[in-house]
Amino acid sequence: MSAAPAPLPPLEPGARRLATVALSLATFMNVLDTTIANVSIPNIAGDLGVSPGQGTWVITSFGVANAIAVPLTGWLSQRFGQVRLFVTSVVLFVIASLLCGLASSLEMLIAARVLQGLVAGPMIPLSQSLLLQAYPREKAGMALAMWSMTTLVAPVMGPILGGWLSDNLSWPWIFYINIPVGLGAAWMSWQLLKERESATRKLPIDKIGLLLLVVWVGALQIMLDKGKELDWFQSGEIIALAVVAFVGFALFVVWELTDAHPVVDLTLFARPNFLFGVIALAAGYGVFFGNVVVMPLWLQQYMGYTATWAGLVTAPIGFLALLLSPVIGKILPRTDPRRIATVAFMVFALVSFMRAGYSTDITPANIIIPQIIQGIAMACFFIPLVSITLSGLPMERIPSASGVSNFVRITFGAFGASLMTTLWERRAALHHEHLAAQVSVYNPIAGDALNGLQSQGFDLARSLGVLERQVTVQAFSLAANDVFWLSGCLFLALLATIWMTRPTHGRPAAASGDAAH
Repeated sequence: MSAAPAPLPPLEPGARRLATVALSLATFMNVLDTTIANVSIPNIAGDLGVSPGQGTWVITSFGVANAIAVPLTGWLSQRFGQVRLFVTSVVLFVIASLLCGLASSLEMLIAARVLQGLVAGPMIPLSQSLLLQAYPREKAGMALAMWSMTTLVAPVMGPILGGWLSDNLSWPWIFYINIPVGLGAAWMSWQLLKERESATRKLPIDKIGLLLLVVWVGALQIMLDKGKELDWFQSGEIIALAVVAFVGFALFVVWELTDAHPVVDLTLFARPNFLFGVIALAAGYGVFFGNVVVMPLWLQQYMGYTATWAGLVTAPIGFLALLLSPVIGKILPRTDPRRIATVAFMVFALVSFMRAGYSTDITPANIIIPQIIQGIAMACFFIPLVSITLSGLPMERIPSASGVSNFVRITFGAFGASLMTTLWERRAALHHEHLAAQVSVYNPIAGDALNGLQSQGFDLARSLGVLERQVTVQAFSLAANDVFWLSGCLFLALLATIWMTRPTHGRPAAASGDAAH
């Protein structure tokens, strides 16, 4: 077995700061595009003549394509070099963003979003890897803090920017803003890092593994997105997709574990910290992202919020996250990361239970307070879990490990969005049925409401229409409460996975000779 390449020396402080900005800008742009479309879905759907439910494909198509591309990072970086691959991905992302903005139909937009997700695949894992290489090992915790701050700010800025641009300009601008950011990040990254290119070698591509990956991830995501339209397993199409996803996944695992050059290094999951760290990170992110999608849809479709206001009331999640992330980065080397991650999941659960008490007369202040508190959870979530997941790995395995962990996280994010919106709609239908059964002239409350509307000049048909709208709003609000309650329970359940990992003493990445904790 050949010796591992000597690690690159850290960058000088000035260059390190500039590299952090460049890499963070690219990460910011990438993560921004997972949430910027959330509050713009109604605008996009209305402009393209499709339902909001169909419009959610704009979110999930990016997520699935990204999930398929991310695990290729390890192979691609060995073939083309980490710096070259990173800069190329950023430039192609800019081109894909331009195509998204120019799309004139839902099909064109989804195709452009798939392309955008595919070329974005290596960006986040490589930004992580390149940033860790730029910092001295004793400051690796701070490097992760700087990196995670962009992943915290972007989901917060996404709804605000998406809402403002959709309300004041037009939805294509949510994609056009990537152009100057991406070009700037690509130029800065190349200028600062081109002399630090990693060694390359020609490796055969695992074509069968890649094909199986595309098949099972694609089949599962289509099943999740189409399920609510086709009444799930009452549909032959959904059953067929489920079978394809299950068989494809089983074949994928067997093939990857036996192939000499697998597209995804599944042996990483033999490490307890990687296995349980990824489960905690991915499942926690999936629940979080599902809530991120449901909240603005509820506010806009049933609570009368504009896209801008929906973005503003959900934005304060970033305040405490930004303030606390550098603190977490500093204390990480001296603290058990599992304790910090435990705080994250407990605060996530607390916020979910607070939201489970929302009603149709909720004020903006009551929405903002849990968002602010959730900033604590966000600061304590990414940094320690990434540290646990990558602990004990030699630096040359970081791109592959980061790619695999981000692949699982992004996939769970897409699945979380589909499952939470499906649950929300199904629970709303159930609540609507129960509430509508009580609307009759024999119900004193309903009778008084009808009489009050008719006294204002409404005829019986219009009065019933007004009551129907109120019932629908109430049903979807109760359903949102159900989603938030379930989310809180899931966050608490995930605490167990954190404590199945082993102590790492806050080390995000280890040298080759370190023990595999």
